[in-house]
Amino acid sequence: MHSVPAQDDTGHTPAPTAPHGPAAPVTGAAPSGTAPRPGPFGRLGAWSATHARTVFLLWIVLVAVLGALAPRVETALSGAGWQADGSQSVAVRQIAEQHFGGNASSALQIVVHADRPVTDPSVQHVIQRAEALVRTNPRVAGVVPPQPGATLSADGRTAVVLAGAKADPNEMVRAADALKGPLAALSAPGIDVHATGASVLWSDFNAANHSAMIHSEVLSWPVTMVILVLAFGSLVAAGLPLLLTMAGLAASAGSLVLLTHLAPVSIWAMNFAMMFALALGIDYALFLVMRFRAARRDGSRSTVEAVAETMDTAGKAVALSGATVLVSLSAVMLVPSPAFRSMAGGIMLAVVFVLAATLTLLPAVLARLGRRVDALALPWAKSAGSRSPRFTAWGERLWRRPVAYGAGALVVLLALAAPVLGLRTAMPSIDVLPSGASARAGYAAVQSAFGPGAPGTLQIAVPSGAADRAADVARHTPGVASVLPPQTAADHSGWSLVQAVPAVDPSDPALSGTVHALRADLPRGSLVGGAAVENLDLQHLLTSRTPLVVGVILVLGFLLLLVALQAPLVAALGTAASLLSTGAAFGVARLVFQDGHGAGLLGFTSQGFLDGWAPVFFFAMIFAIAMDYTVFLLASAKEHYERTGSPREAMVGAMAHSGRVVFAAAAVMVAVFLTFAISGPLPPKEMGIVLGTAVLLDAALVRLVLLPVLLRLTGHAAWWSPAGLRRVLPRVRFSHG
Repeated sequence: MHSVPAQDDTGHTPAPTAPHGPAAPVTGAAPSGTAPRPGPFGRLGAWSATHARTVFLLWIVLVAVLGALAPRVETALSGAGWQADGSQSVAVRQIAEQHFGGNASSALQIVVHADRPVTDPSVQHVIQRAEALVRTNPRVAGVVPPQPGATLSADGRTAVVLAGAKADPNEMVRAADALKGPLAALSAPGIDVHATGASVLWSDFNAANHSAMIHSEVLSWPVTMVILVLAFGSLVAAGLPLLLTMAGLAASAGSLVLLTHLAPVSIWAMNFAMMFALALGIDYALFLVMRFRAARRDGSRSTVEAVAETMDTAGKAVALSGATVLVSLSAVMLVPSPAFRSMAGGIMLAVVFVLAATLTLLPAVLARLGRRVDALALPWAKSAGSRSPRFTAWGERLWRRPVAYGAGALVVLLALAAPVLGLRTAMPSIDVLPSGASARAGYAAVQSAFGPGAPGTLQIAVPSGAADRAADVARHTPGVASVLPPQTAADHSGWSLVQAVPAVDPSDPALSGTVHALRADLPRGSLVGGAAVENLDLQHLLTSRTPLVVGVILVLGFLLLLVALQAPLVAALGTAASLLSTGAAFGVARLVFQDGHGAGLLGFTSQGFLDGWAPVFFFAMIFAIAMDYTVFLLASAKEHYERTGSPREAMVGAMAHSGRVVFAAAAVMVAVFLTFAISGPLPPKEMGIVLGTAVLLDAALVRLVLLPVLLRLTGHAAWWSPAGLRRVLPRVRFSHG
């Protein structure tokens, strides 16, 4: 895949820069007629190719050992963890668990609603059976029967049985998993039984979202396979991404099970790991297989030499791309929330295993396949070269008219990004659950019987000496509907618990003002918590940490690109361009999910905001994917610039060799993500629309239009690097030899 020196737009052949600069011609190249000496990645590829049996054996053992644990992943991973560690609300929950019989936000509430008074013997029988049932669960601390004035409605037709939390929130979600079905089965004519509360909500939420994600993945597989066959042009080659994905998934699933012995891991970690393993497995396999085909096409190289060249060029780019993805996701660890950290960790594990398989297992497979990688090729693939004629023509067009195309892409991206300025975020309301979910039915029954704020009862932990004063402050706080008498801890711990029922629904923004007022006015040492407050504290944490996470991602992404490309300007351009597609995706998310445009088509009711975790988590995911494509495109451009010293060949050559890969990989990702947009619950829809839009815009307007245009306009300056910087940075080359 050698290129001859190309002329720049002035018609002159540019002079090569001094040796050791980023644009230096290939110095120290092997003499004519001999194969270039491979670099570290080339040597790794050659070793994998010549020791294929050893590589296969190692991966078989790894997948067998870790894969044996994979079936346990569904039961081993946790369903909770959506909390702000160190917050007042978490402290209140821990105090209630330890000193008030488990009457914490994680306790289960069994709502019994009848068409007759609950004093009726038939209703009493159902209540007693419900109490007996929850007592059998070892995670339940104690059972409190319905109490007049507190958990027995004024009309006498709704009663709430409280099952205290004896275990941590993750275990209480498992208790909800086990109990909500049998409790619902106690319902009788005229008597409805529903479990509700935060633990049941997360149980229903996880089940609905997991089911939707599995359904979406099943729908995306046929589309993915069609795109893979079209992209690779060969049924054999199209199967290679699946090999990487299955190996990476099996290993990462087993690793997640092992990690649960050290700390709870969210079930969402596996869901996102599956998605990223598939997406990156396809990206990496596309890049390496197409480069391997090009290296083999002229017949002058042996299979091992072709593998070595593939790894020295495309393999190096894949490694740097994987590092960029890992760095972007690692910034999410700055959010002190177990769910966020474990989700980021799960994706990172999947990336590590897929990356390892790409750099070792795939070269071994390619070496064994040789020319058979094109077996069962489609007709047009047999004559297809490594340099795409369509993308070559597109690159030439961009080179001739950079301002027109660049300005058009920029205007579209800025217009789509503009609505992000009015974006609002909050934690999801009960409405994200399916209408038949236990938690939602119980929630509605509690609201109907006890008032709109009853499902979000506030818990105030206060030193016992100040309990009466705290209760009085709560009664006079705007937004509080009623206050229950203080409870003093039976274990003489010095704590009292005051429960205050707000006047508004737990998802109403006005609740935040009520909580803020209580925290400002309550006696010193008081702590305000409850399930609704835990959501508010998590939202506050996410809002406050978002600038830090975004800043760290941008800085680390720039530094990695700087190391890879050895040129500060092109590294800055690549990083900045990624912000445009991210901003545009969130702008579209605001229009769809906050303003409700297209809500009827997608089958949801707008909450008036975007779910609170979206800015931090989706930004990290979008930026990781965007930088993945950036590395592929700019690594190819740098390789061509190293060979020729021509900005024109760098830009057009990168489009010719990498444009097809970026386009095909993005098509697969968009197909995968947009299947989530048709899923039932709202959160998968948000993920599908935001990520699918981001990938579509990033590939179509940023990587295949705007970034090449920027390379065209900056010319040689894009690849310039000061001598002092070159002395500090490790030397990285993408041309082979």
